[in-house]
Amino acid sequence: MMRILSFITFASAIFSASAFAPSLSVNTRASSHLSASESNEPTMTRRDVGIKSAAVATSGVLAGFNLNSQEASAEEGADGRLIEFTVENVGGEEGQTGKVVMKLRKDWAPIGAERFEKLTEVGFWDEARAFRVLPGFIVQFGINADPAKQALWRKSIADDAVKVSNKRGTVTFATAGPGTRTTQIFFNTGNNVFLDKQGFSPIGEIVEGLDVVDKFYAGYGEGAPSGKGPNQGLVQAKGNEYLTKSFPKLSYFSSAKFI
Repeated sequence: MMRILSFITFASAIFSASAFAPSLSVNTRASSHLSASESNEPTMTRRDVGIKSAAVATSGVLAGFNLNSQEASAEEGADGRLIEFTVENVGGEEGQTGKVVMKLRKDWAPIGAERFEKLTEVGFWDEARAFRVLPGFIVQFGINADPAKQALWRKSIADDAVKVSNKRGTVTFATAGPGTRTTQIFFNTGNNVFLDKQGFSPIGEIVEGLDVVDKFYAGYGEGAPSGKGPNQGLVQAKGNEYLTKSFPKLSYFSSAKFI
């Protein structure tokens, strides 16, 4: 299961494939788990960062950024294809829709951006649920609705160097360690700069609709077994058959297209 982070106190930051905790307050963030793994593969620990690193990294976030107002924006003249996502179940409400536009940045992360581009071209994101939503931190998605289609993309891609920070509005692959990126993605909804030194390289940025991303349904909390949200192993094995029945309020993409 591709996991990202769990915040409990400012005391520790441990990157593994288990969890991002759903704390909303920047004053209570602490332990971080950021990872990704397929259902039939063992979880790989990303790195132990330690208590001091967590405190320094988190304080740097608080000192350097306004988590409530800052948004990533495209640099003037920067090349990159635009992708428009149509979002359903905004706020967990059937019939509530929104638009999110992402700009791919091959100048930031050419390998990851190319994989995301290919996935978009084949309609990989259509009907994909945002199965892990932790407000002020991340929105995680990238397991296909159909397990058979998901299986076609198990081959991992090489890592990109980290050229830009994981600030609010950037888009990044989840990972279970070096050389393990496949299809799982997260939108940074907080300024997660402490991820930079862990090798998480943004591949693009949201240039429109970040307010919609903030409204992705988060009511199920952290995923199993740490919380009551979706179990990523079951998502991998059953796809939307599992999610639509057990977690019907999840926000999802009805389409993603180049514009």
